[in-house]
Amino acid sequence: MATGKGDISGWLVRPAGRHLWAALVVLLGALTAHTVRVTSDGGMDNAIVVDAARTWLAGGSPYDDPHFLYLPSAVLAAAPQALLPRPVLDVLVPVAVTAALALGWACALRLHRVPLHSRLAALGLLGLAAAFAPFGQLVRLGNWTATAVLALPLCLLLASRGRWVAAGAVVGVAVALKPLLAPMVLLFLFARRWRALAVLLLVPSAASVAAGLLLPDPTGFFTRTLPFLLRGDDAFLRLYEASPAAVLPRLGVPGAVAGALALLAAAVGVGCAYRRWRGPGPVPLRLAETSAGLMLSAFLVSRPSYNHYLLVVLPLLLAGLPYAGAVARRPWFWLALVPQLPGVTWPWLESGRRRAFRDAFTLCVLAVTVGRHCVRGTREADGPREAPVGRRTALGSA
Repeated sequence: MATGKGDISGWLVRPAGRHLWAALVVLLGALTAHTVRVTSDGGMDNAIVVDAARTWLAGGSPYDDPHFLYLPSAVLAAAPQALLPRPVLDVLVPVAVTAALALGWACALRLHRVPLHSRLAALGLLGLAAAFAPFGQLVRLGNWTATAVLALPLCLLLASRGRWVAAGAVVGVAVALKPLLAPMVLLFLFARRWRALAVLLLVPSAASVAAGLLLPDPTGFFTRTLPFLLRGDDAFLRLYEASPAAVLPRLGVPGAVAGALALLAAAVGVGCAYRRWRGPGPVPLRLAETSAGLMLSAFLVSRPSYNHYLLVVLPLLLAGLPYAGAVARRPWFWLALVPQLPGVTWPWLESGRRRAFRDAFTLCVLAVTVGRHCVRGTREADGPREAPVGRRTALGSA
């Protein structure tokens, strides 16, 4: 690892003390317990999916609810929840979401070969839970974004070890549950992993076709949900969307111009991600930063796009701190996260419905920071101290 005077890499990978783990357990326990007390059906967003499953079990179409934005396969996945007693569901979902976020962080650490008993392991998860507001919001909402938070680092961990087909299957399952990781198709295209790409596409397609045949409205996702997403005309949801395509019209920019600017920014972001993929640096760092660039580019243009989507990429970038050339060592990375500090009141943005402006700032600054980093490259980067010397690269000549 390239280190200099005062470098913190060695300190980060040393074992954490028991007091840190105790503080982490107390914090996560308190967050989960609070969610159990104040929510029903596992949270507002989880309730939308569960209600869709209940509607289907009662003989109706889950797409009667315009806020159900999932593939048909998600209906079947939510059916077991619909059969559970509500008190059980109220406890099970917050615990499951918190566990998924913690496991996603663990996979991100192992991708970068950081020990799970290290100070970074404890402090990173403690910081995400205590100092990054979307973490608590995701647990309280019970949003299925948690599946993507776990699936993406697990996919990259498998890919870094040469198991690309398994990585494709993981992303495919995640897309079948929620299409959030669909942009990861581009990573498999960059890597020319055709068998893995076929598996990625086959899993959600087969699951959705099979599930659609069981629904009274098999094409509801295409006839109702896709037009709803493309129009983006839901007045309530628009107040919380963080993409420039949604925020700029609130500042007086014509919708067509805002959409074109967002699309251009996303295209530039994809180009930067490809540049990072073809650039130098350790395999785990290339995988993480390329994937982060792709997902952030998608968030710039996707409708809807919420602040908790950032949890899909943030653990991947944060876990790369032991690398000397990681994007998490750049000051703008941390400045982008400042608006997400919980409990801070921002002038003229006190209203919860103006939160989208703070979220848009974080998304755009983080996307620009990652994009610029991808173009500059990380020639000074080296692996973490614990990385085994001479381990086999999983990317071949890609």
